[in-house]
Amino acid sequence: MKLREFAKQLGLSPTTVSRALSGYPEVSEVTRARVAEEAVRLGYRPNVNAVRLKTGRAGAIGVVMGRAGEFHFAEFMAGMAERLVAEDTDILVIPMADPDHNDEMQLYRRLVESQRVDAIIVHSPRPNDERIALLHRLGMPFLVHGRSDIDVPHAWLDIDNEGAVRRATSHLIDLGHTRIAMINGRPGATYALHRDKGYRDALQSRGVELDPQLIASGNFTDELGFRFARSLLEQANPPTAIVAGSMMTALGVYRAVRSLGLQVGREVSVIAHDDVFPYLTADNMAPSLSATRSSMRAAGTRCADLVLQLVSGRSPLEIHELWPVELILRESTAPVQR
Repeated sequence: MKLREFAKQLGLSPTTVSRALSGYPEVSEVTRARVAEEAVRLGYRPNVNAVRLKTGRAGAIGVVMGRAGEFHFAEFMAGMAERLVAEDTDILVIPMADPDHNDEMQLYRRLVESQRVDAIIVHSPRPNDERIALLHRLGMPFLVHGRSDIDVPHAWLDIDNEGAVRRATSHLIDLGHTRIAMINGRPGATYALHRDKGYRDALQSRGVELDPQLIASGNFTDELGFRFARSLLEQANPPTAIVAGSMMTALGVYRAVRSLGLQVGREVSVIAHDDVFPYLTADNMAPSLSATRSSMRAAGTRCADLVLQLVSGRSPLEIHELWPVELILRESTAPVQR
């Protein structure tokens, strides 16, 4: 079925139908929904190449993949794919082999200049992030998965990292723990700074003295989780509880606790972040893991939706979403042993 035939079936002009299917903001939500529903019912699909030629769009969203956080990245991308599959929009993944700052900035610049994408998603932002300033200066639509303390207008979606860690740490203090360690993410990333603040605020508000020796930072991997936890637990005055930055980190913490002949949920309480992984469920760990819940897949789906809105003309100033984080208590946290 051609566009004119499809438009005639709906009693609309071909221009209105085309704009509705392309996500133009001047078309009402009611009309857009009706056109989409009828397109499915009648089996109409626009010619992708023709649409791209007409709109000047590349039909792709760009994402830069670093070398760390593969599991989180895979879940995020799965969520994006679920949203974009019906939009005739591709995902262009650009691997970043070298984390060198200058190379990263050049990579983003080349991606914009190539005109292969309509928008870019920026991950793991830092305060005053230069990638944000660059993309804004180049006029490329972009969405930040996270937030940045920078004087540049930008669309963002983030979770309440500060509140999540504050609640987790406060829960451990409620159980009588005062020696609470935290294994945080990469130093300098905004989410890691927010988590650090949540941790420190929880200790301060409850009158628990901060011990810098109980804080470790690095990528979220099983191996680093093991090494950090072993080092923490071998101190002369070891922690009785550990806040792990991710499920992968928690796996390493569990191994470290057991390697020292201790038991999770008895001698050492453990609470982690990232409770939603299809291949690693907190309920099935032994003992089941207390965790703050936030789905990377759901974040990927929503980020894809928001990027499509940006490409269609929505202002970045209208897209600021902060998602609350749920605390799920299980068997890995218990009152401190006296």
